[in-house]
Amino acid sequence: MSAAPRIFFVLLLLALVSAAQADERWPRFQGPPADGLKLPQHWSPTENIAWQAKLPGYGQSSPVVWDGRVFVTSISGEMKETCHVAAFDLHTGKSLWQRDFKAASPAENNGYVSKAAPTPIVDRAGLVALFEGGNLVALSHAGEVRWQRNLVEELGPIESRHGLAASLEQDQERAFAWIERSESPYVLAVSKATGETVWKSEGLGVTSWSSPRLVPVGKGEHLVLSGIGKLAGLDPQTGERLWEFDDIAGNSTPTPVPVENGAFLIGATAGREAGGGESAAASNGIIEIERQGDGTFAAKWRWRAARATSSFGSPIAHQGYAYFVNRVGVLYCLDAQTGKEQYAKRTASSIWATPIAIADRLYLFGRDGTTTLTQAGPKFDRLAENQLWNNTPQPTTGQDAPIATGGPVLYAVVAIDGRFLVRTGETLYLIGE
Repeated sequence: MSAAPRIFFVLLLLALVSAAQADERWPRFQGPPADGLKLPQHWSPTENIAWQAKLPGYGQSSPVVWDGRVFVTSISGEMKETCHVAAFDLHTGKSLWQRDFKAASPAENNGYVSKAAPTPIVDRAGLVALFEGGNLVALSHAGEVRWQRNLVEELGPIESRHGLAASLEQDQERAFAWIERSESPYVLAVSKATGETVWKSEGLGVTSWSSPRLVPVGKGEHLVLSGIGKLAGLDPQTGERLWEFDDIAGNSTPTPVPVENGAFLIGATAGREAGGGESAAASNGIIEIERQGDGTFAAKWRWRAARATSSFGSPIAHQGYAYFVNRVGVLYCLDAQTGKEQYAKRTASSIWATPIAIADRLYLFGRDGTTTLTQAGPKFDRLAENQLWNNTPQPTTGQDAPIATGGPVLYAVVAIDGRFLVRTGETLYLIGE
């Protein structure tokens, strides 16, 4: 073989390997779009479960995945005194390593506080994990500590209603940590390579269990924060607050979801915990970010829902339609451009995990382990219901409390080509042949 064909063959092989690896990456909370993946449609406790693995302690964060390795966080102890980061082989479920850290600020472990709720981030260099007690740690893919910080020692105690839940966000160089504590809340941008602070800005000063999200705006991005009664956009380069928005209520938990350049979906719920009321639907919809004539930015509603509300899972948009699931499991489908309701249909369960859409299918992962698979688009068609475990009755308080109590709860789902990785408080499942 001459040099030219040999070089072409090597480049082709590298491209194929790179493409395969890209299908095994889920680098942050809510991950990338599932476009192009082949995903399973049927499973049960005895069918199409490739493996399941016991996790150390308990946690509510999403796993993250990089090139065949799964990373997950959890806590343990009566005072949540031990933080865990564990790695598993994606294909076999084999435990690869576990690192334990003493919690920066132990707190009573009960059913009404977060338990390792923030999801870590991962990239080519390794992962960064945040725990609600104030530990911020960076590890290599092999589990070696790259750097770590104690935010309580540096920036004071972290006290918040029901604990922190904001996952980390990232760009190429920075990790963004949102500490929406009761007093002096802040947002921190740190170098992923060194852990050093790039900038520190004020938080919202409201109750929130949402996560920060980078939203494309023009040729750049805004770091959007959502808490009860307020939204704000920060410059991810400097931390400068670019705009604020307060024509909203009940937006306690769903994370802003980008739908196009300069626009994102926002969800809100009703009830005393969320701060919403009878008009909660008016705080569900699409918000646009626009540059004004003087060069500043402002946010406004494109449309508001007439009836649709959200639960703990975020709304999503797919192929021209927006989907919301309320706290009793009603799925609302709305036209993404106008907000006109297409249907409202009851599904098997309320959700904590954000739905996943692919091609002509929509997956709703119920908190009780029941997944409703529907046809995507303006006509409701229930294609399947799949049970991951045999259900036990759930306490009624779990619907109203921000942290569920009793029984297994499906907290997060990761879509990998041909498979779903599902996380409950104590167990990881890989769904797929």
